[in-house]
Amino acid sequence: MLQAFSGGDVRAAEAPLIDAGQGNALMQKAAHGLFGVALGLLRGAGRGTYGATAVVLAGSGNNGADALYAGERLLRRGVGVTAILTSERVHAASLQAFTGAGGTTVRLDDADTADLAEHAAAADILIDGILGTGASGGLRGASAAFAEAFDRAAGPRGRRSTIVVACDLPSGIGVDSGLVDGPVLSADATVTFGAAKPGLLLGDGAVAAGELNIVDIGLDFSSFTPAAQSLLDADAAALLRVPGPRDHKYSRGVLGVAAGSARYPGAAALAVGAALATGVGMVRYLGPAAVAGLVHQRNPEAVASTGSIAEERSQAWLVGPGAVDDDDQRRRAEDAMRSGLPVVVDAGALAQVPERVGPQVILTPHAGELRQLLAGRGVDAERSAIEAEPAHFALRAAETTGATVLLKGFTTVVAAPSGTLFVQADATPWLATAGSGDTLSGIVGALAATLAGDDGAAGRIGVAQEDLWAAIAAAGALIHGRAGQRAALRGPVVVSDLPADIGAIVADLLEERRLTM
Repeated sequence: MLQAFSGGDVRAAEAPLIDAGQGNALMQKAAHGLFGVALGLLRGAGRGTYGATAVVLAGSGNNGADALYAGERLLRRGVGVTAILTSERVHAASLQAFTGAGGTTVRLDDADTADLAEHAAAADILIDGILGTGASGGLRGASAAFAEAFDRAAGPRGRRSTIVVACDLPSGIGVDSGLVDGPVLSADATVTFGAAKPGLLLGDGAVAAGELNIVDIGLDFSSFTPAAQSLLDADAAALLRVPGPRDHKYSRGVLGVAAGSARYPGAAALAVGAALATGVGMVRYLGPAAVAGLVHQRNPEAVASTGSIAEERSQAWLVGPGAVDDDDQRRRAEDAMRSGLPVVVDAGALAQVPERVGPQVILTPHAGELRQLLAGRGVDAERSAIEAEPAHFALRAAETTGATVLLKGFTTVVAAPSGTLFVQADATPWLATAGSGDTLSGIVGALAATLAGDDGAAGRIGVAQEDLWAAIAAAGALIHGRAGQRAALRGPVVVSDLPADIGAIVADLLEERRLTM
């Protein structure tokens, strides 16, 4: 499991080593890791080192020193490196090492930002060491003007020729929140030291970070609580229940689905198909007969009924996708949430969530739906604010309702009422399409049904029992995102075709688990 620690905790973990006189050793480990990633990116782009050019942006803190030491190493490999010093104060020893290796320096001021930005945009690689974890607020003054001028000169990430590598974090993002307030140097890759920081996983910060590389510099985090966690493949695989010789369809998990309506019949078919592809033993569909007919066209193995929640035996329920303007579906959603069973609540059913529920109730809103949910509980927040600080508002919703909250977005944020936070960045932007959320809810519902009676599931991935439902939701997001990535290899994602990719990803995860047992 990938664990992210706050900027304050990272600095606290560094403090004993610095007090013991190991500050320079930490800096050299960080610089060597940064150099290694930069070198690999240059070689991966087919540019080599001799004759290549680099620009180092060096601020006043340790990040600036790390960047200068990395620049020194590039110089010794034949790269021509210029350091742009963004502050009057610069780490003396690193600057001396850089210039001693043949590097040239220039100081950034308001008069020459445009010219220096043009120079940087013509370089093969740019290392951003302006701000680090100790900084507060975004870029200011000449540094902000440089970032804006560089974007104009180099073009957007993905089309520019200059490779941008962030040292510890892209300058201008909130280290703990991912909040971007003003210009930011969006990176192709971020090299972060000791541990991931939450801001690299959340919101606009995750977008700006690009590919994340974590360099171990020997910090001990055993006495610290992660600010956020991300499930890895092995964690998701550990939550997949493999049937044994004595299993039958009921023991493998039965998911009840109360979804779809005359207005949106397709949502039910998408959710049912995704649930079956995830590996649940049986799906019971409750809803209008016409919608059941559509479900059966795609998945005849689903058992359909027009009955009530109380009449149908299930280990978990999924309610809400496409269920609008339908009193029977509204009643089923309310009954499911009162049942005490695990319930995934999506879309149309979010408006019926009681004031307080338990963590086995998993809410799956997007930012607009979360705004409405919070407004109904006296918390005013604009959609844009929720998108900018998803962790804050997901945690607020979990605290307010008692539910587990999965907030959909570029990165999926899952908040447990205990305060535990999971962040999954597995998806492709091609999943931003109608019906994608229905498939996600089907996957999460299937996992909830298969794990509802599994007392060992939390222990297998090292989470507290009270946080199991959040981990299940995060595993669903991982599977959904990976399935989307696989589907996107064929072109734009067609959500109705996604079950084949979901099944393939589940198979890959199970094979990985088999190989590591």
